Amino acid sequence: MTEKEMLQKNIEEFVQLQSYMLLCEKDSEVYKVMKVRYNTLKVILTTCGVNLTDIDRIKE
Repeated sequence: MTEKEMLQKNIEEFVQLQSYMLLCEKDSEVYKVMKVRYNTLKVILTTCGVNLTDIDRIKE
């Protein structure tokens, strides 16, 4: 998998994960587990230079 493909995969996962998170109660166990992955993806994408301003809908 190329670096570009990996970046695209992570962006797509980040966007999809947020959709799921917005459907859950913030105090649920499911949300807490998803939040860990959300933070991980956010670090990866930021490190790769992706501007999350337009795609980050959670804003926590």
